[in-house]
Amino acid sequence: MIVRHSRSVLLACTTLAIVLPSAIAFAQSAPSTAQTGEEQKAKNEGDTFLSPIIVKGSRQAANDPYNKAGPSSTVTADQINLQSGQGTDDLLRSVPGTSTANNPQNPGVAVNIRGFEGSGRVNMSIDGVRQNFRFTGHEAQGFTYVDPAFLAGIDVTRGAVTGIGGGALAGTVNFRTYEIDDLIQDDKNYGGIVSATVGTNELGWSESAIGAYRFNDVFAVLGGISKSDPGNYENGDGVTVPFTEQDLLSGMLKAEITPNAENTIKLGGITYDNNFLANSYFQNVKNKTFAASYAYTPGDNELIDFKTDFYYNRLEMKYDTNATGGGAAAGRRITDTGIGFDVSNTSKFDIGDVAVSTNYGVEYFHDDYDVINSRTQPLGGVNGSGKSGILGVFDTTTLTYGMADLTLGLRYDHFNLDGSGSVVAGNPLGMPAGPYSVDKSDGRLNPSVTFALNPTEWFQPYVTYAETQRAPTINETFAGGSHPGSTGQTFFPNPFLEPETSKGWEVGANIKLDGILDAGDSFRFKANYFNDNIDNYITGAFAGGGRQTFFVNNPGTSNVRGIEIQAAYDAGFVFGDLAYTHTDTDLPSQVNGFGVQSYLPENIFSGTLGGRFLEDQRLTLGTRLYAAGKADIGQINATNAGRPRFMSGYGVVDLFANYKWENGLELTASVTNVFDKTYTPASSTIQSTAIDTGRGRTFMVTAKARF
Repeated sequence: MIVRHSRSVLLACTTLAIVLPSAIAFAQSAPSTAQTGEEQKAKNEGDTFLSPIIVKGSRQAANDPYNKAGPSSTVTADQINLQSGQGTDDLLRSVPGTSTANNPQNPGVAVNIRGFEGSGRVNMSIDGVRQNFRFTGHEAQGFTYVDPAFLAGIDVTRGAVTGIGGGALAGTVNFRTYEIDDLIQDDKNYGGIVSATVGTNELGWSESAIGAYRFNDVFAVLGGISKSDPGNYENGDGVTVPFTEQDLLSGMLKAEITPNAENTIKLGGITYDNNFLANSYFQNVKNKTFAASYAYTPGDNELIDFKTDFYYNRLEMKYDTNATGGGAAAGRRITDTGIGFDVSNTSKFDIGDVAVSTNYGVEYFHDDYDVINSRTQPLGGVNGSGKSGILGVFDTTTLTYGMADLTLGLRYDHFNLDGSGSVVAGNPLGMPAGPYSVDKSDGRLNPSVTFALNPTEWFQPYVTYAETQRAPTINETFAGGSHPGSTGQTFFPNPFLEPETSKGWEVGANIKLDGILDAGDSFRFKANYFNDNIDNYITGAFAGGGRQTFFVNNPGTSNVRGIEIQAAYDAGFVFGDLAYTHTDTDLPSQVNGFGVQSYLPENIFSGTLGGRFLEDQRLTLGTRLYAAGKADIGQINATNAGRPRFMSGYGVVDLFANYKWENGLELTASVTNVFDKTYTPASSTIQSTAIDTGRGRTFMVTAKARF
C-alpha cells in the first residue's frame, strides 16, 4: 500500500492563500494590472512581444532558442502554466527531437534525445545540478526525480554540449525551478504563487505554495511546498492501469545575497519524497539537491564575467515488498551520492574589426553508488556498487566579423571508474574466476566548430561539426550476480567497455520576424538537419544460449540522422506553436530490462493553437495535438515480449481554457485525451502488459493566485 503523507495543513494553507489575496485585492480596489491598449503597444515597440513561447527582456531571453545557432529549445513557464496538472513527460514530448522513456508507474523522468536513452547519453540536471542516478532492472537506465509544481522552465540542448553540462552523447536537459526574480516583480518586496488542482480519472488533488520575500537590497529568500497523490487511472477503454498511484511531498528553500551590483551569492535546496509501485515493488524515492553559486560581474570590465557553482545531490531508492507482500528483491536499496563544482568565465574584447567572446572553465562531478540488492542477496544482484568521476575542461570562442560568426570549441573530457566484484568460472568475457577490481580512466579531446551568417536581422543560417563522448557507467561496468529469486550468476560485469563517441554535423537556420500580419505580432521558426555517427555504442548482450547477460560495445559505426522543426506565432488575439521530428536510425537494438528500447517514432508532431478574448485578453482558449507514427521496439524485444515489432501510431487531442482576474487570481480548465483514445505512449517500458497504458479522458481544474 502507498503510504500517504498528511495533507490537511497544506490544503488549509493553500485554500487560504488562494482566497485571501483575492479578497484583499477586491477590498482595497487595487488598480488593475491588466495592460491597456496603449501600454501593450508601448511594450510591443519596446523590449517585450506577446508570446507564450518567449518573453524578451526576461530571464528566459538568454535561453531564447531562436537566438542560438544550434538545436536548442525552451519550455517556458507560460507553456507549463497552460498544461497545469499534466506531467513532465508531456512537456518534454512537445519539444523537437525529444521524448521520454514512459512508465506511468514510475514518476522519474528519463529523457530521450534523438533516440539516445539512458546511462548519461542525455545529461539531466536540476538547476544545473547533475542527476546521475542509474538503475538496471526493467527500467530506463537513468532517472531524474523533480516535482513539476516547482518548474519555471526546461532548457533542452540537442547534440554536443561544449560548455558546462558536457560529457553526454546526445544533449542536455536542465529543469529550472523558480527563482526569487520569478516571483518578485515590479516595485514589491514580496511575491508568490499558490495553486490547487483537482481532476477526474483518479488525478485527485495536488497543491503547491511558493513565496519569496526581499528583506532589503542585500538579502532575499524563497520557500515552497508541494503535495500530490494521484490514484490508479483508467485508459481509453475504461480499464484501470494498475499501480499508477503516487504519494509525493516536495519542498524548496532558496536564498540570495547581493552585497552590491557586482557580486551575487545564491543558495538553494530542494527535497523530493515519493511513494509508488514500479518494477513490481512498492518503492520510496528521496532526492535531495543542494547548490551554492557565486557570480562576479563588474560592469566596467568586459574581460570578467565569473561564475562558480558547488553542488551536492543524494538520491536513495528503497524497495519494500511486492504487491503480494513478498518478493526476492524486497529490501533493495540504491543510493547515489554526487558532489561537484564548475568554474567559468566569459571575456569579451576586440581584435581590430573582429569582436571576440570566449567562455572557458572547468567542471567536475563525482558519484558514489552504494547498493544493497535485496535482504536475501545484498551483494548478489544486478546493480553494482562503485565510484565514478567526470572532468571537463572547455573553451568556446566566438569570432564575429561583419555578418559572420565563427565559433570554435575545444573540450577535454576525462572519466574514471573505481569498483570491485566477483565472477564465476566460464564467464562470457574470459575473466578469471573470483574477486576482481577495476580502476580505469581515460580522456579525449572533443572539438567543435560552428559557422553562422547574419545577413539580415531576421535570418540566421548555420552549420556545425562536433565530436563528443559518453563514458561507460558504474551500472554497465559492474553489472553482475543473479536475477532476484534465481540461483547462479546470470549477469556479468564488463570492465573492458570503451567510451561511446559521436562525430556529427548539423545544418539549420533561425527566422525571427515581427509585424507580419499585425503591428504587434511575432513569428519564430527554427529548423535543422543532423547526421551523427556513433562508435562503440553500448547495449545489453546475451551469451550461453541467452542465459548470460552483460553490456558490450557494438562493433562498427552506427548512424542517426533526422530533421527537427519548431515554430511559434503570436499576434496577441491568436497564438500557436508546432514541433516536428523525423528520425532515421540504425542504432543496435537496446534490450528491454537493460534499459529501454530507444528508437523514437519515425515521425512526431505536436502543436498548440489558441486565442485570447474579452477585455485585456483575460480569457485564453486553445487546443493541443500530439501525434506519433509507428515506433520500432527492436526485434529482440518483440521476440521476448511476444509483441509486434512496430507499435501503432496514435494521436491525442487536448482542450484548455484560462481566465485571469485583475487581482492575480486565475483559473485553468482542461480536458486531456478529449476523444478518449486507447493507446500506449511511444517508448513505454511496460511492454509486457496486456492493456494499453495511455491515460483516458481526464478533466482537471487549477486555481492559482499570484500575489
